[in-house]
Amino acid sequence: MKRSARVAYSFLFFLAIVISWIMRDFARPLIEKIPWIMRAATGFEPSDKWFGQQAVYRISMGNFLFFGCMSAALLGVKYKGERRGQLLQHGNWVIKLVVWIAFNALPFLFPNGLVQAYGWAARFGSGLFLIIQMIILLDFTQSWNDAWVAHGEQDERWLYGLLGLTVTCFAGVLAISSVLFYFFKPAGAGSCSLNVFLITASLLLCIGFSGLSLLPMARNGSLFPSSTTALYIMYLCYSALQSEPRDYECNGLGHRLNAASGSTLVIGMLVTLLSVVYSALRAGSNTSLFMLDDEDDASDDGAMGTPVTACSNTSLFMLDDEDDASDDGAMGTPLIDAEAVAGANNTLAESSSAPGQVSASREGTAAAAAADRSAIEDYAPISYNYAFFHLIFALASMYIAMLMTGWGAVEQERDRLDVGWTSVWVKTGAEWVTGLLYSWTLIAPAMFPDRDFGF
Repeated sequence: MKRSARVAYSFLFFLAIVISWIMRDFARPLIEKIPWIMRAATGFEPSDKWFGQQAVYRISMGNFLFFGCMSAALLGVKYKGERRGQLLQHGNWVIKLVVWIAFNALPFLFPNGLVQAYGWAARFGSGLFLIIQMIILLDFTQSWNDAWVAHGEQDERWLYGLLGLTVTCFAGVLAISSVLFYFFKPAGAGSCSLNVFLITASLLLCIGFSGLSLLPMARNGSLFPSSTTALYIMYLCYSALQSEPRDYECNGLGHRLNAASGSTLVIGMLVTLLSVVYSALRAGSNTSLFMLDDEDDASDDGAMGTPVTACSNTSLFMLDDEDDASDDGAMGTPLIDAEAVAGANNTLAESSSAPGQVSASREGTAAAAAADRSAIEDYAPISYNYAFFHLIFALASMYIAMLMTGWGAVEQERDRLDVGWTSVWVKTGAEWVTGLLYSWTLIAPAMFPDRDFGF
């Protein structure tokens, strides 16, 4: 189980999503039997949507508390040999499963006021989750561009590959915009000025920061990061438009989905949920973007032996667990105890220089060498930040509550996920924040030349 800890936590998170999905549509018989929840329905006749929101908030809150407590308990773990990492992150799975179930049930005992307060907090936590995804995307594309440009200095075929990908991404932007105009300004639906504005504004935003990346002031500007960011922005534009209510006359895609089979709708919802799980897993596995390493820490680590090299940002898109990271060097040279290394080398030297010793001595020497190797492994650095990993899943739990309930608007229909005007504007906001954030990375080094921006 040690090698698949992140996958196991992802499975628990996905299981919580499925339970939330089921409870959102079928929670009424259960909630009606809980009097302290039903007190909130005094004075009005609650709908099925209200019951679903109550259940989703509580399951989301339970997972937020579970992953939040795991994050707090694992804060400060740096080495593989630390007991907290071995017991909490990689061990005692039966106990953790029982605790996870208890955390999911616990919020059903909470008063309604506390749960509603969590619902408002989840709106901010979900926004933070989206921002973290944006930062990771921007960092990944820049790292990809820098790596291929560096390889291109030795072999120009890397540059041709980068050019091909850039052209492909920009072609994708044009293709998506054409599809958006076709589906979200359908013939006979009127002017659809809102949809036309959102699509056009997205295209202008892409053109703006792509042109900005070519200016002399954009010292780190490049068309490849611009093209991938533009492609992502157009995807967000599509995601926003497809979240429009299904009965909105300008949502041509929604009208087609209303006529789709139940299995098609279920598959679409599962794809959305799996993408959230994957995003949480990738963001939580990032070890380089969200860690502040100062010089004092570096010097302290260096005193322990060979210093740790920074993890490549592209490694967060490779599912490497701790043992894999140490084998393939994804973390660079491992941090080890110099005395342990010396002891291991001396032990091995003694065993090879005395071939005539009795077998008992050889067995003792081999055992000592194995113990030294174990000590070296215990001082190897962890391949990802355990506390940050669980923090991301805690924020993702908040995000799921917003997806399931239409950002708390109590307007989600059965067989619908992330549909409603609130979702439209949240995604539109995320789109513009992404574009402005990328534009800032282009102009910030020129505006503040004395500051180190890390690229």
